[in-house]
Amino acid sequence: MFEKLAEVEDRYAALEERLADPDIVSDPKEYQQVAKAHADLADIVAKWREYKQVKTQLEDTEEMLHDKLDPELRELAQIELEELKEKIPPLEDELRIMLLPKDPNDDKDVMVEIRAGTGGEEAALFAGDLLRMYIRYAERHGWKTELMSAEDTGIGGYRQATLEIKGKGAYSRLKFEGGVHRVQRVPQTESSGRIHTSAATVSVLPEAEEIDVHINDDDLDIDTYRSAGAGGQNVQKNETAIRITHKPTGIVVTCQDERSQLQNRLRAMSILRTKLLDMEQQAQREEIDSARRLMVRSGDRSEKSRTYNYPQNRITDHRIDYTIYNLPAFMDGEIDEMIDRLIAVDQADKLQAVS
Repeated sequence: MFEKLAEVEDRYAALEERLADPDIVSDPKEYQQVAKAHADLADIVAKWREYKQVKTQLEDTEEMLHDKLDPELRELAQIELEELKEKIPPLEDELRIMLLPKDPNDDKDVMVEIRAGTGGEEAALFAGDLLRMYIRYAERHGWKTELMSAEDTGIGGYRQATLEIKGKGAYSRLKFEGGVHRVQRVPQTESSGRIHTSAATVSVLPEAEEIDVHINDDDLDIDTYRSAGAGGQNVQKNETAIRITHKPTGIVVTCQDERSQLQNRLRAMSILRTKLLDMEQQAQREEIDSARRLMVRSGDRSEKSRTYNYPQNRITDHRIDYTIYNLPAFMDGEIDEMIDRLIAVDQADKLQAVS
């Protein structure tokens, strides 16, 4: 591990020298690439240098204890030695984690796709609750959100919704949210007070850029139609809504929320690129390690990644067997505790795999 860290530090120093070279300014593309590579290594180099400093202090303190010291100084040196020894293991654990291969998608923006599963109107209402939860979570982190497409039920629920979230590290924080989310509560429409179980599926996809996915125009069927409206003056008289079908994969994307056909087409193509990139990466992940992939299946109540139990005020993530008792705050976007635990378990699994 320490040899790798020394190599990383050497690489960081070389990139630093390259950035200081006046010639690189004349090539903006190369400068951007070098600057990004330099920034990517900054955290691990800072942690490695902190580790080396603690080790040096520890060795100096041990050497001091070999000298003749008065009792008071010896006691202080012994206390400092114990404190320094306690710092070493956590720093080594952090460095091991930082050396793990980085997910290339971690810094990308994301699209969160939520679909109502089993449970009828109550499932759609729960899908709406999840949508608002992720919007609030993004707001807490200072990220931008935009509802790319939605099919609402008119009473606060959604049959499906696609939310774009833009912000540094958005995918790294949200990628484990994919799965079947199950809710247990008394529906608003239930007069007898019986608890119902409903479900919604969540997909979290790293947003694709045009350079990530090439789409052949001949592979697309593009249809236009009038956007659905509430009636009266709100009915669209022009065919601004877009439906794009990717013939090789059968993926269908619709978008009708924008006022112009061009804006809807741009949005629909963005969603399509993201879905195609995810399909390609999912196939690669399946080849590498299918057991690690978090799957969204049918949205059946029996399949669950996480349960939201309202009567018991609890949220349980079944993948890591972890429960939080503060459901109102959780649904208001305070989900970092669960996300931190999911990331920690994933890192521990990866460390075990390489050890």
